[in-house]
Amino acid sequence: MAAQPAVPRAAAAAAAEAKLTHPGKAILAGGIAGGIEICITFPTEYVKTQLQLDERANPPRYRSIGHCVRLTVQEHGVKGLYRGLSSLLYGSIPKSAVRFGMFEFLSNIAKDSSGKLDNKRSLLCGLGAGVAEAVLVVCPMETIKVKFIHDQSSLNPKYKGFFRGVREIVREQGLRGTYQGLTATVLKQGSNQAIRFFVMTSLRNWYLGDNPHRKMNPLITAAFGATAGAASVFGNTPLDVIKTRMQGLEAHKYKNTLDCAYQILKKEGLLAFYKGTVPRLGRVCLDVAIVFVIYEEVVNVLNKVWKTA
Repeated sequence: MAAQPAVPRAAAAAAAEAKLTHPGKAILAGGIAGGIEICITFPTEYVKTQLQLDERANPPRYRSIGHCVRLTVQEHGVKGLYRGLSSLLYGSIPKSAVRFGMFEFLSNIAKDSSGKLDNKRSLLCGLGAGVAEAVLVVCPMETIKVKFIHDQSSLNPKYKGFFRGVREIVREQGLRGTYQGLTATVLKQGSNQAIRFFVMTSLRNWYLGDNPHRKMNPLITAAFGATAGAASVFGNTPLDVIKTRMQGLEAHKYKNTLDCAYQILKKEGLLAFYKGTVPRLGRVCLDVAIVFVIYEEVVNVLNKVWKTA
């Protein structure tokens, strides 16, 4: 009987160790991670978007990923691969902040009595985080980015700089012009984060096992993050293609998200839904790996200087 108190004490210690990150720390760490990541990976995002906008009926201008890169550099210089970076950078910081902040907020509600988040609940928390970032940040940010990139491929580009471009879009199309493809964006981001956080949490729980004190090397975090990113790419690239079309300068051709999907299938075939998969795969794997590594490292630093209950 005398040994029984050790059990609850051990459980309490494990719960304390497994306690999830404070949402405030998650918001700050997520914002920092998002800003650094997008500066590194934007060229692959640019190429992916160009290939998705390069519809077969035009006929296509680009023969391959390399051809797209070569033509862009020839016509606009290396800086052409960074056209639209400003809009994505302004959005990436709040996007990651909202994503991680919401995930940790929901996780704190969903965790069990031992302070551990199980795999299934992480899927729902990730879904909630994805929907939040889609509505608050991603949809307007992505719409502006796609319009900027699409504008560059036109004969007479009209968007000169981020703020002038945004003013022009709002003047011509109203605030609604920055929320094109909202349904597709919510579906894409919701499924994206549901898959990524589910895979990441599953791998982390497997790695830690019954030892919450076990340290995760940044290389391990990066490998798990890349795996989670790859899973999300294969899981929702069709939604990404539809979202990109719905946010392009020729979005008026589609009545709604379902009509866009129908027209792509009818005119271009099933494989069109996987256009840009290779460049997206490379970008997303790198993206998710970088974000999770930086996020975890920043949180570790914040834990030392920002004490929370």
